[in-house]
Formats: sequence, structure tokens, C-alpha cells
Amino acid sequence: MLAPSLLLLVGLVILLFAGDRLVRGAANLAKLANVPPLIVGLTVVAFGTSAPELVVTIGAVLGDAAGIAMGNIVGSNIANVLMVLGFPAIIFPITMSVPRLRLHGGALLFATLLFCGMVYRSGTIGTLEALVFTIGMLMYFALMVWESRGGHGAAEEVDDITAESPRLLPTLGLLAMGLLGLPIGASLLVENGEHLAKMLGVRDEVIGLTVVAFGTSLPELATVLAAALKKEDSVAVGSIVGSNVFNLLFVGAAAGYAGTASFSRAALGVDIPVMIAATLFVSLLIFTRTTYGRLLGAVSVVAYLGYLIAIGTAAS
Repeated sequence: MLAPSLLLLVGLVILLFAGDRLVRGAANLAKLANVPPLIVGLTVVAFGTSAPELVVTIGAVLGDAAGIAMGNIVGSNIANVLMVLGFPAIIFPITMSVPRLRLHGGALLFATLLFCGMVYRSGTIGTLEALVFTIGMLMYFALMVWESRGGHGAAEEVDDITAESPRLLPTLGLLAMGLLGLPIGASLLVENGEHLAKMLGVRDEVIGLTVVAFGTSLPELATVLAAALKKEDSVAVGSIVGSNVFNLLFVGAAAGYAGTASFSRAALGVDIPVMIAATLFVSLLIFTRTTYGRLLGAVSVVAYLGYLIAIGTAAS
């Protein structure tokens, strides 16, 4: 019990360190490339923080643990909205009044609709679903390319993270530390968290939605906390929107190419509807430009904890 607990703590420390480095590198990259921080958050940061979901999901499908794989995708998106944005908002309210964020909020709604439509059609994710998700992901990339090249990519002001002007090599070094450290920290945390959960008698069917989903969402939490502390709302919000799109389309496609994964009746009846509700909630904040303040943050965190307790009780 002691060794997994210590390794879990080590993983958390690595995540926090890597999250800080990733935010610093992303903000500096935005300045160097004259790209809005929102776009950097939606691409570099979102893909980097989604790497643990990708690795865990592919491994779970190949290891014939479809419940963990699918719970990881759905559970991570729920955690990202309710906990990863909610908890930092209690400390520092996060503004949704970010240029062009509504466009990407619409992309998140589209990705959620596409994912849920395909899942409810067959109850599984296989090669056909993977192809559809790949097309959706390519459309999202095309949207970002169009935005950058069509006069929508002018950089807005970014608060200085360091006193000096950013340089290319140190910036790439920060990004590398963040992108490499996040998966390593998440791997330590997920593996040992899963081991502890089994030792405590938690069934495998809820591990994907709880320990694994929350563990793979910790890179996002570390990144959003670091961004909120530095008042980088564009990076904070962009990383969550982009990460959720990546989870649904990119990670979902990877799962389908790796094998066929089925959703349980409980997942179709409870967990996916909760994910849809969380997505509609954050989309409403985005489209109304409502600040994710302390009250909403507290309500979101309580709702997430209540959800975990509910599925844990149902599975026991």
C-alpha cells in the first residue's frame, strides 16, 4: 500500500511541474509565432495533455479492457469540465470572453454530437466509427488552419510570464519538458491509482470512469491551474476545449483502429448523458461569455464529486 501511494505522489509532483513548464512554453510560443494563445492552447497544449488518455485508451483496448478505455474517454471529458475548470475557478475566476472561443465551442458541440451519434447507433467503437472520427478531426484541423490564414490569427496581448522576451530554444525546451513530463507523471499516477483502487475492492468497471479518468485529466488540471495563476485564460479554456475534442475524435479514433470497444448499458444510460450535460454547460458559458466564477466552480466540483459517489455506490 505504501509504495503505490508514494509513486502516486511522485506522479502528481511531476504533473504539476510539467504543467507549469507547458504553460510557460505555450505562452512564449504564441508570442514568437504571432499566434493567439487560444490556438496554442487548442493545439500544442490540448494534444500534450491528451497524450495520457491516448496511451491509456489504446493500451486498454489492446489489453481487452474496453470498459476502462471507454470510461477513460467519457470520464475524462466530464472531469475536464466539472473538476479541471471548476476547481481553478474557485481560486481564480476564468473568463470566457476570449476572441474566437465561440467558434471552438461550436466545434466541441459538433464533436460531442458526432461521437454520441455514432456510439448510440451501434453501442461500439470500431473501424467505421474510427474513420468518421478521423474525418471530424481533420475538419477541426482545417478550421484552425483557416482561422490562422484567413486574417483571424492576429495575436492578442499575452501577459508576460517572464521579464525577458522569449527565445526559441528555451521555449522549445519548456514545451519538451511539459509534453514529456505530463505523460510520465500521468502514467505513474494512473498505474498506482488503479492498483490502489483494486486493493480497496473497487470493481474494474468503474476504474475507467474514476481513477483512470481523473488521473489522465490531471495534466489538464495542472495546466489550467498554472494558466489561471498567470491569468492566461486563453490557454486555460483553450486547453480544455481542445482536449475534449481530441479525446472524442482523436483518442476515439485510435481506440477504434486498435480494436472494437463496446459501451455498457450503464454507460449509455448514465455516463454519456452526464458527459453531454457537462458539455452543454460549458458551451452555454462560452456562448454567453459568462465567467466561470467561484460559485459556478464550487457547484461544478460538488456535482463531480456527487457523480463519482453515485457511480461508486452503484458499482459496489
